Amino acid sequence: MSYADKVFVAMCQDILENGTSTEGELVRPHWEDGTSAYTIKKFGVVNRYDLSKEFPAITLRKTYIKSATDELLWIWQKKSNNIHDLKSHVWDEWADEDGSIGKAYGYQLGVKHQYKEGMMDQVDRVIYDLKHTPFSRRILTNIYVHQDLHEMNLYPCAYSMTFNVTQKKGDDRLTLNGILNQRSQDVLAANNWNVCQYAVLMHMLAQVCDMRVGELVHVIADAHIYDRHVPIVKELIERPQYDAPKFWLNPDIKDFYQFTTDDIKITDYVTGEQIKDIPIAV
Repeated sequence: MSYADKVFVAMCQDILENGTSTEGELVRPHWEDGTSAYTIKKFGVVNRYDLSKEFPAITLRKTYIKSATDELLWIWQKKSNNIHDLKSHVWDEWADEDGSIGKAYGYQLGVKHQYKEGMMDQVDRVIYDLKHTPFSRRILTNIYVHQDLHEMNLYPCAYSMTFNVTQKKGDDRLTLNGILNQRSQDVLAANNWNVCQYAVLMHMLAQVCDMRVGELVHVIADAHIYDRHVPIVKELIERPQYDAPKFWLNPDIKDFYQFTTDDIKITDYVTGEQIKDIPIAV
C-alpha cells in the first residue's frame, strides 16, 4: 500500500482526535457565503517521505500530479507571479485584473541577489551550491520576505526549502534531501498536492546535479481541517488504499530550465473516486 496514504490517514486522524478548534475565535478565512471558516488544527506536524523508495502520491483519491508540476514550474522555473503563465485556475481568486498575485511566490524566487560569486536568484543559487559546494549547510530558499508582504495578494504558505546532501556509505553518488517548511496548510485541499510538487522538484534537482534523490521532510506549523471539510475527510480516510504509482522523469534533461510537464510520467496510478467541488475558504 502507498506509504503516503498511511502518512495522510495518520495525520488526519491525529488532527480530528487530538487537534484544537478555532470555532468562536476571530479568524481571517471565510466561505463564499461570508461565514467564518473555522478549523481543527494541529501545531508542528512533521511528515517524512523517502523518495528513493516510492513516489508519495496518495491513492485515496487522485492527485493531479501534472497540474501540480505545472504550478511548481510556474513558481520555480518561470519565476512568475502572473496567472496567465499558469494552466490551472487555482490562483484566480488572488489575482488582480492583470493576472498578477503581487510580489509573491515566483516573483521572490526570481529576484537577483549579490553574492561573492556574482548576481544570482534563489533558484540559481541553490543549483550553483549543489554543484559546487554540495555539503554546505546554507542551501535554502525563502520567499517570506517581510518588506514585500504588503504587496502580496496572498502571504506564502509553503515558504522555504532547505536542501541537505549526504554521502551514503559505499555509494559513489551523493544523495539530495530536502525540508519543505510550511506555515499553514489546508490538509484536504492542498496536502498531497504540495507533497507531490516538492517530490517532483527534488527529483528534478537531483537529476540535474547528478545526485540520487533521498528524503523529503514536510514541516507544517499549522495543519488544519476546515469545519466544512470534516465529513469529507472522515469518509476519505476510510477508503481502500492501493500501491503507490510509478514515477518517471526524462533522463535526457540535464538543465533544470528545460523541464516541462511532458518530462514526467505517472503510471500504474490506481485511486479512489475523485472528490469534486471541495469548498475552499478564502
